[in-house]
Amino acid sequence: MKTVSGKLLPFPLALLLGACATPGASGHEPSGAGNPAWLAGARVVELSHPLTPEMPLFPGGTPLGVKVQGTVEHDGYYIRHFTIGEHSGTHVDAPAHFAPGAATVDQIPPETLMGPAAVVDVTAQAAQNPDYVVSPADIEAWEREHGPLQPQHLVLIRTGWAARWPDEKRYRNADAAGVLHFPGLSVATSQLLRQRKVRAVGIDTLSVDPGTNATFEEHRDFLAGGGYHMENLADLSMLPPVGAFLVVAPLSVKDGSGAPARVFAFLPSKE
Repeated sequence: MKTVSGKLLPFPLALLLGACATPGASGHEPSGAGNPAWLAGARVVELSHPLTPEMPLFPGGTPLGVKVQGTVEHDGYYIRHFTIGEHSGTHVDAPAHFAPGAATVDQIPPETLMGPAAVVDVTAQAAQNPDYVVSPADIEAWEREHGPLQPQHLVLIRTGWAARWPDEKRYRNADAAGVLHFPGLSVATSQLLRQRKVRAVGIDTLSVDPGTNATFEEHRDFLAGGGYHMENLADLSMLPPVGAFLVVAPLSVKDGSGAPARVFAFLPSKE
């Protein structure tokens, strides 16, 4: 996981400061949020994988294609042309991905592309069972310890699956019949998160639905409620259950069903 210490990224600072001042999961302000100036020395953790032609893809996905169009030596400048699928690499699923007429990626309200992170850790369960399905009980256990989820939350599911990236065979974990095996969320969990009105759900696997689910019930439920997904997140181990603030930056592709994204977590400095 890559970190950029003591450096703020280009982003509307006033919006970020205001959002950081909202109460945290337990009804209290997250560490440092009472003094928004903590962002001036914040640690910034990148939660997105670099886009490469070799990165793992969901079956049928479009890989990154790159062609050099100009070089400094020959043309006086370096420039390339690239093609990529909307759902390749670390990316955002817009509501329109499974809900006709819903918001496309360019229509996701900017204020919902940021917010406090609620990190639900199921690495132990996923290590024992690659088909582990995150249940409402997992979410409720988090809430008992950290307080009720709030509408401003972005819920991140840490399964530990990012450790398999970029080995596509291990990351897909397909069996002899081609069925994928990796953790995901149940529809009941999606329904609970929609009841909490959280902004987004992110996960460190190929899909928020479990790999064995070929009908995408979680996608159909959660995206129809107006939230969005983050998939193929990088290692989440540096994030605490509460206290991190996320900024999600998908490409603003007009009418897009989704788009590759960079995702950043802001953490109070340890100093």
